[in-house]
Amino acid sequence: MAKDLSPADVQQVADMVARARAAMDEIKDYDQAQVDRLAQALGWACGNEKTFVRIAQMGVDESGIGDREGRAGKRFKILGVLRDALRGKSVGVIEVDAAKGITKIAKPAGVIASLIPTTNPELTPPVTGIYAIKCKDAVIFSPHPRAKATTFEMVRVMRETLKKLGAPADLFQCVANPSIPLTGELMAQADLTLATGGKPMVKAAYSSGKPAYGVGAGNSSIVIDETANIKEAANFSRVSKTSDFGSGCSADGNLLIDARVYDAMRAALVAEGGHLCTPAEKALLEKAMWDEKGARTIATVAVSAQTIAGIAGFKIADDRKFIMVEQDEIGEQHKFSSEKLCVVMALYKYHGFDEVLQKVQQIYEVGGKGHSCGIYSFDDDHIARLAAVAPVSRMMVRQPQSKANAGSFTNGMPMTSSLGCGIWGGNITNENVSLKHYMNVTWVSRPIAEDRPSDAELFGEFYNTEVM
Repeated sequence: MAKDLSPADVQQVADMVARARAAMDEIKDYDQAQVDRLAQALGWACGNEKTFVRIAQMGVDESGIGDREGRAGKRFKILGVLRDALRGKSVGVIEVDAAKGITKIAKPAGVIASLIPTTNPELTPPVTGIYAIKCKDAVIFSPHPRAKATTFEMVRVMRETLKKLGAPADLFQCVANPSIPLTGELMAQADLTLATGGKPMVKAAYSSGKPAYGVGAGNSSIVIDETANIKEAANFSRVSKTSDFGSGCSADGNLLIDARVYDAMRAALVAEGGHLCTPAEKALLEKAMWDEKGARTIATVAVSAQTIAGIAGFKIADDRKFIMVEQDEIGEQHKFSSEKLCVVMALYKYHGFDEVLQKVQQIYEVGGKGHSCGIYSFDDDHIARLAAVAPVSRMMVRQPQSKANAGSFTNGMPMTSSLGCGIWGGNITNENVSLKHYMNVTWVSRPIAEDRPSDAELFGEFYNTEVM
């Protein structure tokens, strides 16, 4: 028990966990069709346009972070998660490999503690809820204090949906008055934690003594080579950067542009609504976005370009959608090479593909290692070389990064709202956290014909050579 947590708080968590386990017990005999029906009902209740837009805009208003119109556009993620969930098996036998004599049987993961970020209080609960109900798990949501009312409202909708179908509402619960100590206790008592949020909370999840899927920080860096379709690259970069005012970790942070197309790409970005800072404006911007200790200032996170410029002390045109700074240096002391979480991007010029590969690796040493990168190119060799050296878990080719990383209807990435960043990012997985991460699996092994290669096959050229 945390020293600043009262016995009543500990009991509150214990009671929620007990209700969650009781709810799970009520549905333990549900078959695949029954949990699929619950998932569909949740998808509709939370993902219909009227409800989602209302709660999404409530989240922006409550937290002061994000764009009311852009946040509402995240509704498609619920539809995609439901698509992926319905296409997978999660009850009983989920896979049979006759050749290896293996049968896999799915079982619930248990009671999940779901930590909700301030940027997605309306999206993360239904995404987690659909995958969890599919696996007969229960979820206790711990909202961010700045968006707790929004999270509570979405979970209320989810609970009411279960009630209407005769399923126990306590499969989904929400902490009413969240605090760091209370969340720590929840993680300690739950079976599994899904930590989508800031680095301190993810670290706490991994220190809770229970299994956890955490996510790492982003610093998405995008290469634009000489073969790129400049108009498409500029358009997609704008779409990615401005979605929900750049609140997502996948939003384009750094564009590394071949010198041969640099001027054309910069002009195309201006045509898309970018404001190119003067050196004086860049200096003011840096001072506004980072405090004296180098931490990002909350007032400039996920707000409009005009708001950021105003805080910095200069004005930009009303039709400008994002802000660009030209950058050469990379390093912790050069703040624009780090994650920005807003509608500001840094433009780098490179000469030759070997140079850009070095720059990409240098940027990820500053931050964002394990998360994602992208490339606009029609040169398969360039695509392969970047993929070979970039220390990231996912790389989007000719796609708007923040719309594609977590799955889209035009790529094969699993739909999610949680992006694992692998060992690079201090995470246990580098996958998009999706259905398979919400279940336990029992492997049943039957005997098969002996599968033992000869010693000559195994040792190859070293077989029967002189040994020491």
